[in-house]
Amino acid sequence: MPKSVENQDEADTQSIKICTPIHYWPHLATPINPFNDLFTLPMKRSVRPLFSILLLIVFAATLGCRNAVRHSFELENKVLIQPSRPVFNATLLRFAAVDAGEAQAKKEIEQLLEGNFASLGKYRTFASWRRFNHHDIRAKTSTGLPVMLRSPRFYRYWLDFRRVLSDWSRNKRFHADVMLDLVRLVRNPIDRHNGLVGSEQRRYSSCAVVGNSGILLKSNHGALIDSHEVVIRLNNARIQSFSEKVGSKTSISFVNSNILHLCARRDGCFCHPYGLNVPMIMYICQPVHLFDYTICNMSHKAPLLVTDSRFDMLCARIVKYYSLKRFVEETGKSFEEWGAVHDGSMFHYSSGMQAIMLALGICDKVSVFGFGKSDSAKHHYHTNQKAELRLHDYPAEYAFYHDLAERPQVIPFLSDKFNIPPVVLYQ
Repeated sequence: MPKSVENQDEADTQSIKICTPIHYWPHLATPINPFNDLFTLPMKRSVRPLFSILLLIVFAATLGCRNAVRHSFELENKVLIQPSRPVFNATLLRFAAVDAGEAQAKKEIEQLLEGNFASLGKYRTFASWRRFNHHDIRAKTSTGLPVMLRSPRFYRYWLDFRRVLSDWSRNKRFHADVMLDLVRLVRNPIDRHNGLVGSEQRRYSSCAVVGNSGILLKSNHGALIDSHEVVIRLNNARIQSFSEKVGSKTSISFVNSNILHLCARRDGCFCHPYGLNVPMIMYICQPVHLFDYTICNMSHKAPLLVTDSRFDMLCARIVKYYSLKRFVEETGKSFEEWGAVHDGSMFHYSSGMQAIMLALGICDKVSVFGFGKSDSAKHHYHTNQKAELRLHDYPAEYAFYHDLAERPQVIPFLSDKFNIPPVVLYQ
């Protein structure tokens, strides 16, 4: 050990020894005066105890000041030395920010705003729904077919649909701070519907996001899932006869718009397997599905919410980032070749991924169940489906979930203002 350090340690030890006798001062006979060599003049015996006390006070104050300065210096170092931020690959970020289907989506939105539902084959069903149209057998076209008359109700719905679609498309842009706004966008409408006030900025204490993977059948997480303040379920997955595995409580039903599109064909737009009062949140797979939302929202007793399109853009970038990263690392190919493998214009995040992202913004703690796969498990615990949809990159999403739990600082595109809550993955 260097000499200077040894001397300092000895000084510290001596200082401590000097402070110790304070508690036993009444029993001391003749305190030692370290300045005897400096002061040669004789001192009266009655003054020496007082002078020794003063010296001890000086030493104690000096030691206290030194410790305070040292503690302050350590705190300052802790504040100044922050964990280094990860350095992201600029090329990877640039490719992840490109939406290959953006041009086609804008074209479809323009056609829909013009009321041209029949311009594309997949939209023709909306133009021929019986609830909005009927054929007048008394009037015929030039080809001899009955004339189809559109119900006045269609135009009322279409005006509402046009307004909703216009607002949704205008808001469709990347905005990292949208995560900070999810409490206002999601929790507040639900609380207002339930007559609750005073929780405008408060997040839920704990949330369980329950996926639909067949791995849920290998464990009994039902009671643990139900113990969370909020339970989020996906795409109307059946829980009857599976409650021991997946729980029975449902606070929020999270679906993609294809689910609501099927529900909209039913009388009363029925889409409530968890009960009429369970709020439903959906993200839009196709812009035309906002027509389903317009129709069903009028009869939906509980809140029916559409995810903010800025939130959709953020989720899309994060998933594409992880998919690109995985593709390059595993194949050694360039970023440009990714689109041919994953059909870039159709590539999309899964419902589960966005449900987890939603929970990050509205919950203080997030538990994730039923995400993952194994060779011995079905794709969905409640169906016999085995194949995965090709428009999703599930392994890339699993890597994202792992980073959420273990290395949240490496996740790109999130605002520096947003703190990712603790995430626990249950297999």
